[in-house]
Amino acid sequence: MKPQKESFDLSIVIVSYNTREVLRACLASLAASETKGDRWEVIVVDNASNDGSPEEVSAKGGPAYGWKSQNLTLIQNEKNVGFAAANNQGIRASRGRYILLLNSDTEMTPGTLGELKGYMDANRDVGAITCRVNLADGSLDPACHRGFPTPWASFTYFMGFEKMFGTSRLFGQYHQGFRSLKDIHDVDCISGAFFLVRRSVIDQIGLFDEKFFMYGEDIDWCFRIRASNHRIVFYPAVSIIHKKHQSGLGHPDAQTRRRTKQYFYDAMKLFYSKHYRHRYGFLVYSFILIGIKLRSLL
Repeated sequence: MKPQKESFDLSIVIVSYNTREVLRACLASLAASETKGDRWEVIVVDNASNDGSPEEVSAKGGPAYGWKSQNLTLIQNEKNVGFAAANNQGIRASRGRYILLLNSDTEMTPGTLGELKGYMDANRDVGAITCRVNLADGSLDPACHRGFPTPWASFTYFMGFEKMFGTSRLFGQYHQGFRSLKDIHDVDCISGAFFLVRRSVIDQIGLFDEKFFMYGEDIDWCFRIRASNHRIVFYPAVSIIHKKHQSGLGHPDAQTRRRTKQYFYDAMKLFYSKHYRHRYGFLVYSFILIGIKLRSLL
């Protein structure tokens, strides 16, 4: 990534695809969270929405939400380039020493960003961090607290063993249910819905792999961050709200749901091919591909 002049403490990158209503709530929550002395910028990357999302940002994103015009940038794509590529556009345009990737279907809680930034300032070995990400019903979004999807972790998850023995270190490796969700601790993977990372780490490991169109890019990034000897931290003392599946698996259009499901399983195959194919050998890799194929047909 070409270095940018750092003129903000924090750059917040939001990718939007036909999420006008939740995007409005997300921006409003960010504006309400900003305090005197914060040096933030917000970059919204729109993936060719046709629901008025870009107009919402252009017309109301600044004054209506309390943002100064120079601190809010809208990037409009002529086609849907995918989640990874759109986030990369936002990162390239950013000028903060920290970068937060934030879903448009989230709502910020006051104090969250300041506390996380302070923790990272005090712990230079932390490359990325997330807060407790809560679903709309108050339960934990499990994607914010994961182990790597090794063959064993994936097998126990998809076979239902993790659901039955979630607090077991043997069977609960994917969502790390054996760890206390009340304590600050390291994890393997956090969610792209709320992913706070140092610019210096991105400079070292590179941007998202754009072969991941949707899903999997955050796990791949975490894998590379950990491989570069940086910590990834789950920090449950602060939280946000995630109104999940607003533009994909929960979309009212059946064709959109089917296409999103295919992206999910394509991402699984890509991740295994990229990181585990040579580690586990041909036989295990072949079983994994068969399992992914069978799962996608359910």
